Formats: sequence, C-alpha cells, structure tokens
Amino acid sequence: MSYISELDVSLNETEELNLQHRGFNIIDGDLNKGAGGNTIHLWYKRGSEAITKVQVSFNEKMADGLIKAGYKKIYKDLNAGAGGNFLYLWYSQGSGEFDTPIVEISVTTDAANEGEKFASGWERVDCELNRGLSGNWIHVWLKREKKTYICDVIATDSFGSDKDHFKNGYIRVDEDTNRGAGGPNVFIWYRQTPDSTKALKDLQVSINDNQYLSYQQQEYDQVSVNLNKGTGGNKVFLWYKKEGSSPIKAIGVILNNDASQDFQEAGIRVIPKNLNEGTQGKVRYLYFYQ
Repeated sequence: MSYISELDVSLNETEELNLQHRGFNIIDGDLNKGAGGNTIHLWYKRGSEAITKVQVSFNEKMADGLIKAGYKKIYKDLNAGAGGNFLYLWYSQGSGEFDTPIVEISVTTDAANEGEKFASGWERVDCELNRGLSGNWIHVWLKREKKTYICDVIATDSFGSDKDHFKNGYIRVDEDTNRGAGGPNVFIWYRQTPDSTKALKDLQVSINDNQYLSYQQQEYDQVSVNLNKGTGGNKVFLWYKKEGSSPIKAIGVILNNDASQDFQEAGIRVIPKNLNEGTQGKVRYLYFYQ
C-alpha cells in the first residue's frame, strides 16, 4: 500500500515549483489564511515507509524532545511573514505497537468543517496553525490505515521526559493547557491502538474538590498532573475509565469556543469545564470522540 512517506512546506512560488518537480503533491489550504504573511502550503509524497506521527512545536523546549526522539523537522515557519508564534512541523516514521501508518493528510481553514472531519474518520493535529494570530482556524488532519483508539492518557508539566514519551509511542496534544495563565507548560499526551478492547471508554475533568471526590468515588483513574499547575487557579485534573461500551477514538483541546456547538452537533463530546478555571488565561475545553 502507498503511505504518506514525506512532508514538506512551501513559503513562496519558487518553493512550490521546486517541490512539484521533486514529486510532491500540494494540499489545498493556505496555512496562513486570514493572517496576512506568506501563502503557505503543506506538501506530501507517497512511498512504502509510512509516517505515523505528526507534531507541531511553538517553542524551543517543545522541540528538544522531538530532536532527541529522532523526529524530522521541516525548517519552514508556518507563520512566516505574519508574526505570531514560530511554528514548525515534525514527523516520525515509527513501526512500534503504537504506530499506525498515515494514508491521507488534509488541511481545514474553517472551523465549521471540523465536525464532519471527525465523523469521516480523520484525526486532528491539535496545534492551531495561526497560533498567536487573528486569522482563520487552521488545522492539519490525518487519516490512518486502520481505525485507532485512545488506550493511554498522561500529562506533563515539564519537558524532561518528552524524549521518552515520544519513543514510547505517545502523541503530544500540542496545545498548552496553561496558555495565557502563567505557570509551566502543561501538555496532555495519549497513545493509540487498533485494538478497541484496550481503549479508554470515558473521560472527565474535575475543577474543584467536590468533583475530584466524586470521580474518585466513581472509581475513575486520575492523571496525576494538575492541568492548571503554577497558575494560582483551581486545581484541574483529567480522569479516565477503561470500563464501558464505547471506545474513544480521539482526544484534544478546543480553543475556539464558537466551534463547541458544531463539535457537539457532530457527536463530539466537549467537557464544559475550563482547563484554565480560576485564571485570566484563555478558556479551553477538553473534547473526545467515540
């Protein structure tokens, strides 16, 4: 089977022509749409060695673990000419238990289209590619060779263990749950499996002591890292269960609250508890899809 085997980015027409001559295929959608700056496109090439992981970095500390884990970096700023965060795309061609080949890749430049993408079996790369700007909501989407399910979830509040997590098959949700609130960078991570019997079946979030005790009494398992650590706000924890009937296929963080209703209408569960509760940081919610 032919897989997505290589990715690249063009920042201008000269680079577009070069990639075209090298056998790359362009993906519709300007990664800078609505923000000014360069017209930026994502390109792909097919081959026998599949890409299995795609990540985004928006600071140097995020990049360190990716480098040490052997990820390939595309040295093109996805916000070129527009300001905002310096964003870089990375990918890996893994072959372990938690690596499922990517067979299609696409881009959305309108949040209204995201719900139907989930329903069609696509997986969202959560970092918004106009990060730090006011343009369109832009995301990269992946489709895998087989259906996959979320089998593990963790969180980190430092970067020291990133290399090990990447090497152990985890995908980082590349959006800081502390964004705009101060404190350390806190990220949620997950692993995928084609085996639905190993999947998580439910996720919850607690933002106060009563909710914490309630999920504890309901025998949910707790992710130990406070998603609001160091901000002075409420203690916020992620909880999960492996018992249930509906395996979870996708998990992530939603920043665009206007898209929350569209997500829910598409059958995506948005947990209406602010991961930045009690701070002046940006409101964001956890979503998951079954």
